[in-house]
Amino acid sequence: MSNQSVVLHAQQLGKAVQTSDGPLTILHDISFSVCAGESVAIVGASGSGKSTLLSILAGLDTPSSGLVELVGENLAQLTEDGRAQLRGKHVGFVFQSFQLIPHLSALENVMLPLELRGISLSDAREQACYWLDKVGLSARLNHFQKTLSGGEQQRVALARAFVGKPAILFADEPTGSLDQASGGRVIDLLFDLNQASGSTLILVTHDAVLAGRCARQLHLQGGALLAE
Repeated sequence: MSNQSVVLHAQQLGKAVQTSDGPLTILHDISFSVCAGESVAIVGASGSGKSTLLSILAGLDTPSSGLVELVGENLAQLTEDGRAQLRGKHVGFVFQSFQLIPHLSALENVMLPLELRGISLSDAREQACYWLDKVGLSARLNHFQKTLSGGEQQRVALARAFVGKPAILFADEPTGSLDQASGGRVIDLLFDLNQASGSTLILVTHDAVLAGRCARQLHLQGGALLAE
């Protein structure tokens, strides 16, 4: 695995929190690397530390020990603002709860990350329309969250995640709130869009079908990574 191709490197990550009963270890000695264009599923039982690991990898949470290098940057050496800027430039997110902004239309939700980068309204609108068309929602541009089905909301979230052409996409239980039919369509879209964009995909899931679509699976058990 050449250094040039590695977009994410985790080295001896640990996470512990203080509880009324003393320290609780959530993650212990996690090390792995992910190459550009890979698709990786992080799987394990509830409470195994999957979502915590994803948050640390994305710089949304900090580890108690170890380090994360994301697109060549050591996250520990960046300020909170620096990590946010790095995510804005290089990272996309898809969450189980969609995380759409209710008072914005589908189009405005997808435009938002581009506007935050300083891209002009006309260019942001053009790119957002393109990605909403890619997910089959060109007829729903001006609809708000409350008038969209769960599957449609997650497709808006996919368009928003890909509109910035992220180097790496993090997905946390992206089909967890959807029925089987809607979830299947979202899975197909996720991998089609990811392949077309050439981005790297790292996802957390309980869904064996979704995990099986990834090229590699990382199994967490009790906060530790099982041997691949």
